[in-house]
Amino acid sequence: MSDAPVEKSAELADNLVTTSHVLPSGQAYTATTGTLVLREEVHTDGKFDGHRPKAQVFLTSYTLDGADPQTRPVTFAFNGGPGSSSVWLHLGVLGPRRVVMGDAGSLAAPPYAIADNAETLLVDSDLVFIDPVSTGYSRAAEGEKPESYHGFTGDVESVGEIIRLWTTRNGRWMSPKFLAGESYGTIRAAALADHLQTRFGMYLNGIMLISSIIDYVTSEFNEGNDLAYALYLPTYAAIAHHHGLHGDRPLADVLREAEEYASRDYPWALARGSRLTADERAAAVQRVAALTGLSQDYVDRADLRIEHIRFFTELLRSRKQIVGRLDGRFTGWDIDAVRERFERDPSISAIMGPYSAALHHYLNDELDFHSDLPYEILTSRVSPWSFKEFEGSHISVTGKLAAAMRDNPHLRVHVASGYHDGATPYYAAEHAFAHLPIPAALAGNIEFKYYEAGHMMYVHEPSRLRQAADLAAFVRHVA
Repeated sequence: MSDAPVEKSAELADNLVTTSHVLPSGQAYTATTGTLVLREEVHTDGKFDGHRPKAQVFLTSYTLDGADPQTRPVTFAFNGGPGSSSVWLHLGVLGPRRVVMGDAGSLAAPPYAIADNAETLLVDSDLVFIDPVSTGYSRAAEGEKPESYHGFTGDVESVGEIIRLWTTRNGRWMSPKFLAGESYGTIRAAALADHLQTRFGMYLNGIMLISSIIDYVTSEFNEGNDLAYALYLPTYAAIAHHHGLHGDRPLADVLREAEEYASRDYPWALARGSRLTADERAAAVQRVAALTGLSQDYVDRADLRIEHIRFFTELLRSRKQIVGRLDGRFTGWDIDAVRERFERDPSISAIMGPYSAALHHYLNDELDFHSDLPYEILTSRVSPWSFKEFEGSHISVTGKLAAAMRDNPHLRVHVASGYHDGATPYYAAEHAFAHLPIPAALAGNIEFKYYEAGHMMYVHEPSRLRQAADLAAFVRHVA
């Protein structure tokens, strides 16, 4: 047996790369990309034993050169999933470079392209894009289990710690601070607003909730929950309109009719159940069919309750096509034209290739960060996601967001929705915010913006331009 001492593995360290760039406007900025080590305090027998590495979290930050950190805003951005990296917001709308991929009906061919984003939010705010553990290049530390981050609380606490670390190391506690979250990232952002305040005393200026879902009951097609069927109806109508099933009627008129029906008569009809008279049921079937573009026979057989994946599979069945869940403007073909639920979402298929190609090129060739790990753009490795905190109740962060707003009455909230988003419907977001437990005096702290696109509304060029302007205006007004 050798008497040579066993060498200890090197202490896990941050791995960050810094590069310099220039915006189309001529302003210089610095990009820093790589991994920060996430540590936890260790106590043994009541004694502090230091900080143990728990994970490496990948991020990319952009700071405008020469700006005053006392007045310069900073926005922390992330997507959702759970299991999504931040690539969508990063290269879709917020960052200084963006994907060029075309749009529904006119997609670009591989290998796609990347271009300067003249509308980047970096003009008005420094940016930090965070990939939660197990997404992007973020991983649990060697010997550590990633499952502790694959759940509501672990996710909020780890992302919150990264925000605290970055803010402290970069001297930005006095900067106006914003969160930008998309999809499940809106759950994360709403919870983080409360967590950052109560855990660290870090009060935010604003939260940007893109494709918002802060109360899951609004989108769960569970037995006994008729709410989701009503709140999805305006989105179904918008998608039917896009595919020519409402003739030449303006979209605004279709949405107005769908919202009116979804707010009164439709919930009443669903609540009546078998107590509906034959005439009342026939009238409801006719109205739902006309709004959704589905046949009266289908609506009747579905008992007036149109589940969303079934809708995306059924709407264009006569054309042997399916429509996207994330963005109902996209169409595709399923392997079986008579199945009840499609196998793949054509809107996800449309965006994965362009964003993957652009991201790998950008990190390697422009930001000079290299890794042999696969960059997990959208992974199932975080499943099953733990919601143990909500056992016995539905998943909602309305209480946490409301608490953050009550404690910090200066906190402003921006809610962005796409009319064709079948994952987080705009009318469901309106419903959730209408039930936010805040005093009337704070209702004016919330603003809503709408776009004729889907979940990633920025893949639609007119929507991207308007959204970029709306987000910049929000930051300028609040900061």
